[in-house]
Amino acid sequence: MTATAPAPAPSPGSPDTKTDERLLKASPLKKLMGRPELGSVVGAVAVFVFFAVAADSFLQATSLATVLYAASTLGIMAVPVALLMIGGEFDLSAGVMVTTSALISSMFSYQMTANVWVGVLVSLIVTLAIGVFNGVMLTRTDPPSFIITLGTFLMLTGMNLGFTKLISGTVSTKSIADMEGFTSAKDVFASTLTIGGVDFKITILWWLGLILVATWILLRTRVGNWIFAVGGGEQAARAVGVPVAATKIGLYMGVAFGAWVSGQHLLFSYDVVQSGEGVGNELIYIIAAVIGGCLITGGYGSAVGAAVGALIFGMVSKGIVFAEWNPDWFKFFLGVMLLLATLLNHWVRKRAEATK
Repeated sequence: MTATAPAPAPSPGSPDTKTDERLLKASPLKKLMGRPELGSVVGAVAVFVFFAVAADSFLQATSLATVLYAASTLGIMAVPVALLMIGGEFDLSAGVMVTTSALISSMFSYQMTANVWVGVLVSLIVTLAIGVFNGVMLTRTDPPSFIITLGTFLMLTGMNLGFTKLISGTVSTKSIADMEGFTSAKDVFASTLTIGGVDFKITILWWLGLILVATWILLRTRVGNWIFAVGGGEQAARAVGVPVAATKIGLYMGVAFGAWVSGQHLLFSYDVVQSGEGVGNELIYIIAAVIGGCLITGGYGSAVGAAVGALIFGMVSKGIVFAEWNPDWFKFFLGVMLLLATLLNHWVRKRAEATK
């Protein structure tokens, strides 16, 4: 019995040589073109330059601090909403959930004559429970997230108004500014930091922290892989062992956590809360995520992109004021930015796919 000699290896220049494409190193340009936030960054630079020319006061340090504050109050919610959208789902209750969180903290502390921090903790538990409710309802029933969270939106809107009028007798809560723990809670959620003579709101730090955590989860953890997999195709993700239900519930809890942080900032900034606030903000969160490169269909996007989308929102909303234009045009400019950013993101993705 004769042994078969192994076939000689082809020379490096022969046509039979095939290199595994996974071993090919992508050029920096290809990597850049493949980033989901590229379109939003280009848009942010364009908006910044535009208002720097159109508004003389836009480049002042105090003005930029105001822009960052406006961006942070939106970005705290836009980042977890972006992760949820990457996972292929929506949360239309996100806006009113912020108000619900603030109302629970305020009314529990006031009615129970408890330390304000007790109300803050109760609010965190209840708000996270709302996120779990949304996630469980989605994973255990057939209706899409649009319908389920729309139902939650309506329920929370009614409960916010109903309970506030029942307990306080009006559509707003009682002031808790003189209660124990208020000052320390305000330091955490609504204080002002002075750097170089310029005042910066602490929400900017909360926002940056959420961006870092969300980016780390997406790019450096197994959970991040699960989020992209679930958004790309739920059945395929389940087939390879991804815990789809747990991933989606966790994403809704992430949105709920963002709502809790935003709600506490709302409460400790103004001492009282109006029960009707927050309606419609959920669409702005989604817009920021879409401007930042998240796909409506899921499976694509980044936390950094959503943060840049929030920054564009802050620059437009405050830039109009600094330019002394009629603020009634704000929604028009926001709509233009949404369309332009969507078209730019689409073009960038097409170019990225063409260079692969």
